[in-house]
Amino acid sequence: MNEVQKSDIFGYRFFVAVYGILGASGGGNVSKTKDRIRESNLKYRQSLGQNFIYDEDLLAELAEDVGINTDEDVLEIGPGTGSLTKHLCRKAHHVLSLELDERLIPLLKAYMTDYKNFTLIQGDVMTADLGEITKDLRSPFTVAANIPYYITTPLITRLLTEELPIRRIALMVQREVAEKILSRPGEDGWGPLAVRCQWMCEPYLAREVPAACFTPAPKVDSAFIVMPVRKEPAVSVKDEKCFFQIVTAAFALRRKTMTNGLCASLRITREEAMTLMRKAGLDERIRGEKLTLAELGALADAWAEARTH
Repeated sequence: MNEVQKSDIFGYRFFVAVYGILGASGGGNVSKTKDRIRESNLKYRQSLGQNFIYDEDLLAELAEDVGINTDEDVLEIGPGTGSLTKHLCRKAHHVLSLELDERLIPLLKAYMTDYKNFTLIQGDVMTADLGEITKDLRSPFTVAANIPYYITTPLITRLLTEELPIRRIALMVQREVAEKILSRPGEDGWGPLAVRCQWMCEPYLAREVPAACFTPAPKVDSAFIVMPVRKEPAVSVKDEKCFFQIVTAAFALRRKTMTNGLCASLRITREEAMTLMRKAGLDERIRGEKLTLAELGALADAWAEARTH
């Protein structure tokens, strides 16, 4: 995404904020799911990140943002009350939803009874066998997630490291996390999460979602981010393990030189670190936080070669 596109999207914030407040206060097309929750006396669990969206227009737009079609299958993580799930079912070939809270299972089953292309599983996405769960989905499939924000980084890491046949990942995250994922070398947000996401995907911001759009309203604004998975990593490297060792070293000592980071993380001498930097064609004084994907890849290849020898 170029700077103009990013500016246009962030400039859309005021409209979305007003739109969200209207929806949250009953001025929009509010889902009847909110009434079902109230009638069931179900208490929201903040520990599970249960902040739901009930504005039907916004939910429909989020499903549109996912970018699926009727030939694709979806793994939905955290369906909650099913408000977004039904919109996904209208667009996808099949939706498999994984919900942690066992209290929501009966409500979800009752709510989704008319959707024959829906399957529900109760379980924890961080411990479930995702390969087994998704083995019958059309490949590649799309992941859509509305999860507790504290597991955002672990979940993204898991999805991108388990060699699952994923076409794209669409998830609701804190706005701050979205900015990190989209950050560039030298920016404050540029770090291991941004590197992993941009190395393996082509992430972009679909829309911002203010806190007022949720019930109960969280303390932070959110963003819906979509990450199409690349067919090949953005930069080809000799050894993926070495690449992420270099990534760790790059951000281990922020504000310090990459040479210092290599010494500290890889436990090598300064002379060895300087040799790696020269082989990668890098200035020995550059900070790790300023390195591009290509430069990190070149340094990783130098490290892989040094380990081989």
